Amino acid sequence: MVTDKPILREALRRLIPKRTNMIVKTLGLAGCALSVALLALGLTTVMSPQGIKASDHDDGDIDIRSRALSLTDLYAFREIDQNPNARADDIILVMNTNPRSVARVQYYFSSQAQYEFRISRVSNVNGVPTAVPDLTLRFTFSNPNVSLRQQRATLTVIERGGATTTATRGTDNRAIRTTPLSSASRPVLNQVRVRNSNITVFAGLREDPFFFDVEQFFRVRAGALGIGPAVGFKSPETAVDFATGYNVNTIAVRVPRSLLQGSTNATAFDVWLSLQVKDPATGRFFQTEQLARPAVNEGLIISQRGYEIYNQIMPTRDDNRFTRFVLTEASRTLAALGNNRERIGALAGAFFPDVMRIDTTGPSGYTNAVNRRGAPIRGRMLMDDVVDDTLSILTNGAVTTDNVSYEGTPGNPAQGHDPLQPTFPYLALPN
Repeated sequence: MVTDKPILREALRRLIPKRTNMIVKTLGLAGCALSVALLALGLTTVMSPQGIKASDHDDGDIDIRSRALSLTDLYAFREIDQNPNARADDIILVMNTNPRSVARVQYYFSSQAQYEFRISRVSNVNGVPTAVPDLTLRFTFSNPNVSLRQQRATLTVIERGGATTTATRGTDNRAIRTTPLSSASRPVLNQVRVRNSNITVFAGLREDPFFFDVEQFFRVRAGALGIGPAVGFKSPETAVDFATGYNVNTIAVRVPRSLLQGSTNATAFDVWLSLQVKDPATGRFFQTEQLARPAVNEGLIISQRGYEIYNQIMPTRDDNRFTRFVLTEASRTLAALGNNRERIGALAGAFFPDVMRIDTTGPSGYTNAVNRRGAPIRGRMLMDDVVDDTLSILTNGAVTTDNVSYEGTPGNPAQGHDPLQPTFPYLALPN
């Protein structure tokens, strides 16, 4: 059954791994009490329905954004790290939208939106993100063909200087198109030629790889707030994964590193997602949601106003009343989590501006490596336990596990996702 309660993103699967400890050590974080950590998380991430729209997995339907316009996750990784038979220089970018899509139902992308991967080239992995895209991969979709249950797609590649290339057809001269749910096991892999580069595009339903025992989290939170009995998370044998059985709309792109580099020799890139809709009054598109690393906005932003500002302005290095509003809220949350001023500054420096950095010279993995600022720099693989890692840092190690995993626990039917596919686009087939 679909739940309408605000949902945190994936989190808390196992004890803090060694790679997370690397980030904790870099940032100089210390432990704090579980009650304080969950109190802060309760205030900032899972408020009542009339409170903040807390999760990118369930922002709800609002006036300007339906679920088809709700971002859930960004993944960026070297394909060879997912598939050893792949080309060494190919990069996979994945955008998931439309959370909690129920099984065996055909969902579509919005025909009124622009779905964008924004990418900036990084000259120094220890540097502050520029928050300005050097390259944008923009996807737009036609109205659905109801009989075929399919949409046509347009890929527009935009350089920072304004040079634009638009593709509506693949190398086979057929329109770029989505994969119908009925043909999910035979995905349409659109081969598109752009600026002397071959790009592979998939768009359609896939199983949501997200995993989390959200209902038990509500109970743990209530106990920490003193408004319910004090309880912990369930055992692996009884913990429930709220995302089991749900799908998402996926845009997956295979791009050669040379396309991302342009005329540079960059081997690292900052990536983030932008979702834009048209203002009916002006005809101009404006950003309604932004997403890069998980659990940053959900874990640190307190108010609905802060969340809305964050989605409209991030990522940015501008110093104005809007960015100060966001950073003030984030700092208050970090203080409530037991961080002193120095640690708050270190965390803010590591996670703002909010982009996902991928250094392609080493193996992909959310916390496989961090830079001197304590920020992850190796992208994100499909099964990385990223929110576990991130929230462990934000709570100074006080929150560790909800006993839910991607694979699930044998004998527990309320957990588990299907195995990833061995070839592009790699996500499991839709339910």
